[in-house]
Amino acid sequence: MEYYNKIIESVNVRFIRGNNFRLERPFSVKDYLETDNTLILLHHGTLKFGEDQELLNEGEVLFIPADRKTKLTQGSSLKKTDLSNQQFKEGKKKYLQSIAFKDIQNTEEDCISTVSFDSKVFDVVNFFNSLDIPPFIVRFNDRMATIIEDLMKEVEVNNVGKERILKSATEILVIELLRHILKNRLFLEELSTNATYFKDPRLIDLFNFIKTNIGGDLSNKVLAQVANVSEDYVGQYFKMLTGINPQDYIEYQRMETAVELLRTSKKSIRDIGKEVGYKDTAYFCRRFKMMYGVPAGKMRRRESLINVQ
Repeated sequence: MEYYNKIIESVNVRFIRGNNFRLERPFSVKDYLETDNTLILLHHGTLKFGEDQELLNEGEVLFIPADRKTKLTQGSSLKKTDLSNQQFKEGKKKYLQSIAFKDIQNTEEDCISTVSFDSKVFDVVNFFNSLDIPPFIVRFNDRMATIIEDLMKEVEVNNVGKERILKSATEILVIELLRHILKNRLFLEELSTNATYFKDPRLIDLFNFIKTNIGGDLSNKVLAQVANVSEDYVGQYFKMLTGINPQDYIEYQRMETAVELLRTSKKSIRDIGKEVGYKDTAYFCRRFKMMYGVPAGKMRRRESLINVQ
């Protein structure tokens, strides 16, 4: 159990989008694929997936990990249009119409809600994608369905704290998803085999050290001392387990910390740069613009929450 608690603590979850759809015409996509982890809640109608066209019951949830292809059919199979994923994406409005959540409760037409989210271990590895698990149905889990419905209600309003609520609810969804996997003993071999980043305490020590020393010296020489490996090997070791160069990861973490400071503090850009490890303000600003496409000052004006009335 401690192993799985480590997983939950290490996975950074981010809500991406939520939508409600009413079926306009039945369809079947032979190679349906989403670039983000996606949960589909079936409210009314017929939804099937996989080569065997396994059937969802109303109120059940289909989970499709990021970049995992599956055959997806919605509506009556007798009247459906057969499509490729590209054809479906290009003509999606012909088959699915966006509707308000309140309208779902007042219709018996085929309707679904979808939630897309990111889940990365230490902001590096896409957790569910890395497990190499197929899409599957979450059956008999009213709590998950209720959380998705609450998310849909929150998406459609503009209340104070909306982003915080969306993030919190999405984190709970991911925990419920992992609990469902463990309770029903699904994909335990994949969890054990593929989650290699939890098996080496040296890597976890590195992640924690970087997080708590984001503004300090994070050279490969220092990282090697933390991991108790040679300086020549530490970069190879880090990339072997995470798929990313340690200095690239560090810069990403520094910039993400800078964005958070821009949003939540009144510190100057110069001070923020120093706080996240950049002594040269001009260099910090160049790297920031290169990563996000906008200057740090413009990012603050666009996304700052300080002056919201």
